[in-house]
Amino acid sequence: MAAYDLEEQEQLAEIKAWWKQYGNLVTGIVTAAAVGVLAWQGWNWYQRNQAAQASAVYSVLQRAALEKDTQKTKAAAGELVEKFGGTAYAPLGALTAAKALYEAGDAKSAKAQLAWVAENGKDELRDLGRLRLAAVLLDEQAYDEALKVLGTSHSAGFDTRYAELRGDVLFAQGKKAEAAAAYRAALTALENAAKDGKARSTLQAREANAPYREMLQQKLDSLGDAK
Repeated sequence: MAAYDLEEQEQLAEIKAWWKQYGNLVTGIVTAAAVGVLAWQGWNWYQRNQAAQASAVYSVLQRAALEKDTQKTKAAAGELVEKFGGTAYAPLGALTAAKALYEAGDAKSAKAQLAWVAENGKDELRDLGRLRLAAVLLDEQAYDEALKVLGTSHSAGFDTRYAELRGDVLFAQGKKAEAAAAYRAALTALENAAKDGKARSTLQAREANAPYREMLQQKLDSLGDAK
């Protein structure tokens, strides 16, 4: 029994010595880990809360756009950008507001919304924002600005639309040869997209795009022998 007590005392002494040497380090690691877990949980809660609030504002914006209430549309879009710019609802709201405002004749405000998406949106939403901004600039005959927007990088899924709109801008400038090249590029991109289709067969993809392909071909044919 005495031997057992002695052995136990030696183990306790070793533990005390180890803790004296490494106790502060262990405490620091445990504390840091706990703080990290709490911070992560807090961030997730904040993100969910932001998304929930942004969703509510976006619903207000959608109703305002349907009711053609431009003032409420502007206010809701502004709130999304200012308070919830980091959520996906902000660029979606800006695109919705831009469409409603442009149809209401407020091209200036529509451009501001699209410019925000073009600058702050991500991936497809950013690309769509740039495409629509270029279309508005084309309508305003701001051709150089439109071409500059269309010259920015974008995902492959937008190759056809960007090339087509580039052709429209160049045609409006009287540059028929360059416009023809752009329409050919659009047709090639459309064909490549059909070949790369995963959800449907190549034939089905081509059939689905047939009307659009015919429209592009008509634009190209209208330029005659432009080279």
